[in-house]
Amino acid sequence: MAVPFAVDLIDGQGHWPVFLEAGVITILIGGLIALACSNGVKSGLTIQQTFLLTTGVWLALPLFGALPFVLGATDSSLTDAFFEAMSGLTTTGSTVLSGLEELPRGLLIWRALLQWLGGIGIIVVAMVFLPELRVGGMQIFRSEGFDTMGKILPRATEISSRISVIYIALTVACALAYGIAGMAPFDAIAHAMTTIATGGFANYDSSMGNFGPGVEYVASVFMILAALPFVRYVQLLAGTAKPLLVDSQIRAFLLAATTIVLVLAVWRWAQVDAIEEPFRKVLFNVISILTGTGYASTDYMAWGTFPITLFFFIGLIGGCAGSTACSIKIFRYQLLLASVRAQIKRIHSPHGVFTTRYDGRRVGDDVLGSVMSFFAYFIVTLGLISVALSLTGLDFITSVSGASAALANIGPGLGPEIGPSGNFAGLNPTAKWILIAAMLIGRLELMAVYVLFTVKFWRS
Repeated sequence: MAVPFAVDLIDGQGHWPVFLEAGVITILIGGLIALACSNGVKSGLTIQQTFLLTTGVWLALPLFGALPFVLGATDSSLTDAFFEAMSGLTTTGSTVLSGLEELPRGLLIWRALLQWLGGIGIIVVAMVFLPELRVGGMQIFRSEGFDTMGKILPRATEISSRISVIYIALTVACALAYGIAGMAPFDAIAHAMTTIATGGFANYDSSMGNFGPGVEYVASVFMILAALPFVRYVQLLAGTAKPLLVDSQIRAFLLAATTIVLVLAVWRWAQVDAIEEPFRKVLFNVISILTGTGYASTDYMAWGTFPITLFFFIGLIGGCAGSTACSIKIFRYQLLLASVRAQIKRIHSPHGVFTTRYDGRRVGDDVLGSVMSFFAYFIVTLGLISVALSLTGLDFITSVSGASAALANIGPGLGPEIGPSGNFAGLNPTAKWILIAAMLIGRLELMAVYVLFTVKFWRS
């Protein structure tokens, strides 16, 4: 909170006391908790404690992250403030704020900081916690984070520190590129944070539509870079480029992105008499939704029913595991298809022995079971959230797309209210709390939250 405090103090608009008050409250409560636990027994975390820690962090941080919205210029209700903070820290990008151009710059940089911290936080969780918790097939990457890199990074803390350096370096590079493309320094820094976090918070109600063509190309490049596994960047800096080049997850993601962009670009070219602008708009908005960033540079709801349908489904693809991108993740689709292929071969040759492989490695039944369970839970959860939202009075499109946007941490939904040209401010409080829960569940890969509601978890 010192950063937005300093920004507002320098601007001299009198908004800095908000962050001073919020900081004092946060430090006071955090300090009292630390003192209360100072005599505790120091030992390693059990599996139960790790689950509680992972979920508890994403519940506690938005609570304090919401303070500047409640105390500040937005004068938000607790519901709206918590929604904005949860959207920021989960890098969802949905917003209930309007008139962003008129807000104090400290509050704008605070929104960017929330997403930036949430982005690095989820990378560490994906690399350190989720593989150990065996959530949604993430255990397949245990060797990626520890064994394969054992000689380079023997400890999880080193993995976190190395990834943090890369994360900061990418943010600086993105900010410089934005500056070269024509952004003002403040906008370049704030948008670089939300781009590398694949979060999508912008400083303007028109999102990225407020900037020129060069910014869209820069954003597209860095959104793709942020959606790749950060462990590959660590290996690259350590002198090993091969994993980055041969990673099947990266190849599949880039192939999917290229295919979708080309298909939609051809569709747009058939409708308009221009080449570069339609391609640029398609490239930017497809990459934004595919990676779960949620920026918008135009109202793609006006493109027709095919693009609208396509945008809904590509939001459910996501980027690579171990990146800041969200949604289902590309590796789960790869494992699903590999499992289907193996099953078809067994049907054709009942006496044959066929194993499911990923990146040349045999995939165990526990991994496949976790992935299949993830798909099942995701679909069921999406349906339940959609029904719950409809019960609050929302129409079908708003309910389904809102549930998808929150659960997959995409940002904008579909329709005139929560689409790329709208926001979530007009939803009723009950709907907002449902979406808050969906953001948390989706960001932590579903099972890390659901396990807390089982009797066996509390008995073990």
